[in-house]
Amino acid sequence: MSVVIVGTLDTKGEEIAFARDVIEAQGIDVHVVDVGIVGEPEFEPDTSASEVTEAAGTTLDALREAGDRGEAIEAMGDGAAAVATRLHEEGVLDAVLGLGGSGNTSIAAAAMRELPVGVPKVMVSTMASGDTEPYVGARDIMMLYSVADIEGLNQLSRRVISNAALAVVGMVANDPAVEVEDRPTVGITMFGVTTPCVQTAREHLEDRGYETIVFHATGTGGRAMESLIEEGVIDGVLDITTTEWADELVGGVLSAGPERLDAAAEAGIPQVVSVGALDMVNFGPRDSVPEEFEGRQFHVHNPQVTLMRTTPEENAELGEILAAKLNAATGPTALALPLDGVSMLDVEGEPFHDPEADAALFDALRDGLDDDVELIEVDAAINDDEFARTVAERLDESMRAAGVV
Repeated sequence: MSVVIVGTLDTKGEEIAFARDVIEAQGIDVHVVDVGIVGEPEFEPDTSASEVTEAAGTTLDALREAGDRGEAIEAMGDGAAAVATRLHEEGVLDAVLGLGGSGNTSIAAAAMRELPVGVPKVMVSTMASGDTEPYVGARDIMMLYSVADIEGLNQLSRRVISNAALAVVGMVANDPAVEVEDRPTVGITMFGVTTPCVQTAREHLEDRGYETIVFHATGTGGRAMESLIEEGVIDGVLDITTTEWADELVGGVLSAGPERLDAAAEAGIPQVVSVGALDMVNFGPRDSVPEEFEGRQFHVHNPQVTLMRTTPEENAELGEILAAKLNAATGPTALALPLDGVSMLDVEGEPFHDPEADAALFDALRDGLDDDVELIEVDAAINDDEFARTVAERLDESMRAAGVV
């Protein structure tokens, strides 16, 4: 077993050496990767900063001469990611530990994000109590707030760093007591307002022998599913909740980016897609909504989440986008429309019920889909059992026909 420590040995050598010693005292090998840019390392690493820059397609001298800290950090992140990937493939990396301020957090986290889900990743950082999304992305990175700055060893920093080091040791030295069945895996997207649909569909699929992984469609959730599809972890997709595209189009806070819906299409795996929660765009507290949206229809979901109803014009554009994404699929693809409402807020009597907006979405999809994409229309709301069973059964049929099961 071996733990890779990624750190700047020109500024954090003492602290990294301490973490190394704690891990080695537990009988675990350590491989230190130096990503320091400015000075000389305080001790000899296993992978030098020059080797890291070479992996990034540049040199240490070039970065120093340029004098651009942002450019250097980006390059070292790229190099560290390449090195970590190689070490993992060679069997040298069973876990990775990083520690530092904003610069080293950016570099080490870039390396962690390139490693598969399940590889232990722990980052001790001064940035861990703020917005961690830029560092964590869609990966299982554990971030531990350093409390004090990582500058010298003291009674506080020794405890925090040793806790992180021992946590990594625990992860690599113990096999989880979990039996893993070899079953085809289905990725499912869910939001609070599509939860009943997902629960029914998930139970239906699991009764038929599938393992299901549910992703919360909050931007990072969608990106996580796309990433796992690319890695080959997911065999089929029940993409019930495509709401992240509403945020991407309109400017909400939960966008998964313009690549959302690309992975399954490119991988050619069976997918059944729906329009869950495309009736809403997500923002934070009510007073955080940009002024440009004043006068729109809002629903305060809770003190931290404000939802805005999408308009007929936005829904028409969303239909065009989804149709183009599904038309590009290389595998069996179906689109399912719940004609009586796309979320629990979009049914009759609820605040986002808007038949005109839904019709704009449905019509754009009907007009834009190629004949290769199967269109399923159900006279039910998305959270009705009839709709949930329909989409689950259709995906089951598609996966069996494709030989996945």
